[in-house]
Amino acid sequence: MAQMFSIFLVILTVVTGLIWLVDSLIFAPKRRERAALAAGVSEIEGFEPPLPYAVDTAKQIFPVIAFVMIMRSFIYEPFQIPSGSMMPTLLVGDFILVEKFSYGLRDPITRTKFLEVGEPQRGDIVVFKYPPNPELDYIKRVVGLPGDRIFYRAKQITVVPACPTGEDCDKPYLVKLSDAQISEFAQNMVPLNQFTESLGSVEHQILQHPVLSASASQFYRQPGTAMDEWIVPDGEYFVLGDNRDNSRDSRFWGFVSTDHLVGKAVAIWISFEFERTADGWLPKWLPSGVRFERVGGLR
Repeated sequence: MAQMFSIFLVILTVVTGLIWLVDSLIFAPKRRERAALAAGVSEIEGFEPPLPYAVDTAKQIFPVIAFVMIMRSFIYEPFQIPSGSMMPTLLVGDFILVEKFSYGLRDPITRTKFLEVGEPQRGDIVVFKYPPNPELDYIKRVVGLPGDRIFYRAKQITVVPACPTGEDCDKPYLVKLSDAQISEFAQNMVPLNQFTESLGSVEHQILQHPVLSASASQFYRQPGTAMDEWIVPDGEYFVLGDNRDNSRDSRFWGFVSTDHLVGKAVAIWISFEFERTADGWLPKWLPSGVRFERVGGLR
């Protein structure tokens, strides 16, 4: 749907721009000349007859549509969080801004990168095209960079950073967790444990179910590695949801290619609450409140 909207914006921008340009270069001078002759005016410079409806409409909306297309395609794009896989960092009803230029500028139709700008860093929250179905947009946190070896055992992440030949390398490290706290969030009526996770220099909150845990037999199998081990290929990334026991992520379907990256989540611009009592008369898609305290936040 997002890709279709991008294509629609590009087509609308091109069509309205062409209508305005062709009229300005070809038809407008002839129209002014005919109108001036009909009015008995010898000097046609500065004489502006009324514009045809289609031309006037194109002239009015072209600057607006072009601005929206450029902003949305290359600078910032709004996204809505539809699920709880990134709780407690992001909640259902959060609307976020995604910085489109963080990982390179791309053609909005073919998504071909034409300018390198930067690469994802460990701890970034990224929006990407879901590899099994690129029509869907997903959002997760980058845990593994190209060349890293990742272990996920007993709900604990171990990262063995890539070590290019001839360079000093960091030693393998466990991703540090704080002492568990009972969170305000629950899954199937069971309160979740909340931790502060240190992922390199980035600290953020994660949730874990106190009992449930995914079986390694469900994980994505990479040839040459153990069931709970992955080596991140060049040009790809290993991503996880912050709500670790309620997230379908790289553990289950593999890696995110740089070609699938959409951008970096940088801020919450508005957050709506949708909870209401079962006997409420308003439709469920209407917000029941605004969480102003969440505006501007993101970790």
